[in-house]
Amino acid sequence: MEATAGGSTSAPACPPTPSRPTDPDFLSCMLQPPTTSSSRPDADYAALRRLLLRRKPPSALQHRMEWMCNGKGYVAYRNFLLRRVGGGAASSSTHSTPSNSGRWAPPPAHAALSEADSSSSSRDWRSNSGPLIRNISISSKQNVPERPVRFAEPAYSFVGMHCIFDDCKASVTILKFGRASSDLLAYGASDGSLTVCQVSDPPSVLQKLIGHSKDITDFDFSSNNQYIASCSMDKTMRVWEISKGTCIRVVYGVSSQLCICFHPVNNNLLLAGNANREINAINFSTGRIASKLTFDDAVTALDIDHAGQLIFAGDAQGCIYTVTVNSHTGSLSRTHKNKSNKSKSPVTTIQYRTFSLVARCPVLLSCVQNGNLFFFSIATDSKGYLTLICSLKLASPVQSIRASFCPLLSLEKGEFIVTGSDDANVYFYDLARPNNSCVNKLQGHGSPVIGVAWNHGENLLASSDSDGTVIVWKRSKTT
Repeated sequence: MEATAGGSTSAPACPPTPSRPTDPDFLSCMLQPPTTSSSRPDADYAALRRLLLRRKPPSALQHRMEWMCNGKGYVAYRNFLLRRVGGGAASSSTHSTPSNSGRWAPPPAHAALSEADSSSSSRDWRSNSGPLIRNISISSKQNVPERPVRFAEPAYSFVGMHCIFDDCKASVTILKFGRASSDLLAYGASDGSLTVCQVSDPPSVLQKLIGHSKDITDFDFSSNNQYIASCSMDKTMRVWEISKGTCIRVVYGVSSQLCICFHPVNNNLLLAGNANREINAINFSTGRIASKLTFDDAVTALDIDHAGQLIFAGDAQGCIYTVTVNSHTGSLSRTHKNKSNKSKSPVTTIQYRTFSLVARCPVLLSCVQNGNLFFFSIATDSKGYLTLICSLKLASPVQSIRASFCPLLSLEKGEFIVTGSDDANVYFYDLARPNNSCVNKLQGHGSPVIGVAWNHGENLLASSDSDGTVIVWKRSKTT
């Protein structure tokens, strides 16, 4: 204590309170993990902390809730950095596996949330930063690392069986839904019967069309779903009026008729391929052949584009032909031949689709009897020239298995198809994934699954097997 001139005493001055450091660079270095024990690049974590500590609010939790970058939050950016580093537990925990019932096993709630944020964030950051952009390759023959993507399982997760038709005692070889119809279903069997059903509640059989004496090989609905054209191994083609259940036209051929379809623009024109190596353009009203075109082998499958100008046909040697057709006269002209299938196995499915996000153009799916799937892009300016984008080799089936596109999911990400199999399962594949391309499967059949078909709304999937059972699967609703 020291006395002042006035005799009073004064307390010593207190040392000043040290101020809390607020420099973001200093804080980021303090919070950064040691270099020796960290398994992740320091630059990522230093950059993340500098972003988070700029204008730091009083509450770190509040800051994480409010912080946004490129339209995404803190969790999205953090998961994006973790995925760039190499995945680890964050990426491996988000892959769902199908359960025994055929529906997807639900992932943990926190994983589903962070996965959705991380996916969209990855797309934004990859599109805005040059070094992070990756070239997407969908060739299954290339050995490239699998890119971290979110698979939209809800688009094709199923809640179970909608209904079952088991009245047929022979193998159901083909089934289709009506055009632009969600509840009209027809299926053909190896005993020559053709059954027309409605799958809306309550499901019921509308007509049993009897007339063919051998296997139904193919059929097609007219544009208004008033008629069905069918072809068979008994060398005939028949046109049925569905409402009356009667055959109104029979066209006799000289060989087995293997595939048939209505012309999408001129429904008075039928296009049919046969074992005599021909495609015939038939006038529906008169039953007369308007034009024919000869190929190298039996024509086993065909489809036509939405404009009715190009026909794509597969033969018994695995070749795919592009044919131009005049919608008024029915005249046919062959333009291209594709020999991508080296095994010379018959083509069981040809399916055309107007657009694909992967190919950015019209595409074609080809399924071959030996289990090969081929995915082509179509050059419409070159009269339908086909370019092979990717292929997928499945187990060699005993039956003639068919396949189909999955348009809804393919519009979201990837190129998804559904196919039957000899092990009685329905499989979903992503042709855009070189590795582990099977993304889901449905179990319920007791014998090899041969045919698959989607309804117009794509909320129902129908599959048929060699025992004559048809199962309609109900897709779960998504928002």
